[in-house]
Amino acid sequence: MTTPPEERRALYVLLFVIFLMIAGFGLVIPLLPFFAQAFDAPAWQVTLMFSAFSFGQFLGEPFWGRLSDRIGRRPVLILTISLVGLSYAALAFAPNIWVAFAIRFFNGIFAGNISTLQGAMADITPPEKRAGRMGIMGAAFSAGFVMGPAIGGLLAQPSRGALGFQLPLLVAAGFALASAVAVVVFVREHRPERPPHRPLKRLAGLQEGLAHPVISRMLMISFIVVVGFAGIEATYGLWTEARFGWGPREIGLAFMVIGLLGAVCQGWLSGRLARRYGETTTLTGGLVFMGLGLVVQWISPVWGVAMLGFAFVCLGQSICFPNLTALISQAAPPHRQGEMLGLNMSGMALARIGGPVLAGQLFSLVTPGSPFAFAALLILPGLWLAVQVRNRMPAPA
Repeated sequence: MTTPPEERRALYVLLFVIFLMIAGFGLVIPLLPFFAQAFDAPAWQVTLMFSAFSFGQFLGEPFWGRLSDRIGRRPVLILTISLVGLSYAALAFAPNIWVAFAIRFFNGIFAGNISTLQGAMADITPPEKRAGRMGIMGAAFSAGFVMGPAIGGLLAQPSRGALGFQLPLLVAAGFALASAVAVVVFVREHRPERPPHRPLKRLAGLQEGLAHPVISRMLMISFIVVVGFAGIEATYGLWTEARFGWGPREIGLAFMVIGLLGAVCQGWLSGRLARRYGETTTLTGGLVFMGLGLVVQWISPVWGVAMLGFAFVCLGQSICFPNLTALISQAAPPHRQGEMLGLNMSGMALARIGGPVLAGQLFSLVTPGSPFAFAALLILPGLWLAVQVRNRMPAPA
């Protein structure tokens, strides 16, 4: 089926916006553990840097998702992306770890616009194409993660303390602001008409999502899997430093390589697997690969084996989460997509609050590799929920 020219242009513009925004985000994430250490922060404070962001994102996601359903995706994206850029600039000049915590919290609120981006993608995509398009969107995310960590690793100068991270943070701010300009200039509204006078009731929307046989299980899978993965994300820099003696440069290059793999898997593989086997089967397979990769990293004797496990996790994520998002989008009414996708992103943000804190305790009190074992165990209930949905869904034609 040929894609209409207007739909194709809207797709390209939206993917470019996503790429720029995530490049800034990806530039910052691998550097955060070393940035926090520049303030002599212990491991539990390092992981709190991630939790502060996630708590803000937990508050922001459903709000921005509902607001974008009401007033449009474009104004919400312009506002939130601009404020993300300003918060990166503020973080570059944070005088101490506590001010950095506060800035990361507000950064999370403004960055809680992923569901708005997903809603904008769903607005221009027919239901039968959504799994593939969410995979392409994931590829734009991964491409941003390819460029961002590589630039951050090259620009960071840990020997200068906190000052050595100013330049990469300001570059991240520039990426975000350039993304906001792209929205102003190129993005147009493509929302379907919604019923008039729909009240915006957060609890009612949550109750509706939890009562839905597909959406509720997708929300639970996102939450429990991300609890473990967020802990890995927050402690990965500390773990590679303790295990292999890595610094910001090695972490940035590792994320660049894995980002390339993710871009290929999400842009090319995820949609094809969904069309061949169905979204639920592909989702289940992605969870299996994630669990396998976490175990391989946990037991890895050398960094090469750890990177192999990292690649398995990346492959699993790349074919898991686009299909999970597509299932939520397909199950939600057209005028509630932003809200339901916002609930999913809010649940993931909630998981990212507790996951890093728990992983920090496991890292400090048990062993540096124990967060990997914990995350692998959490894949099991996710698989059980995915199989439940798979058994209730019709087989692909």
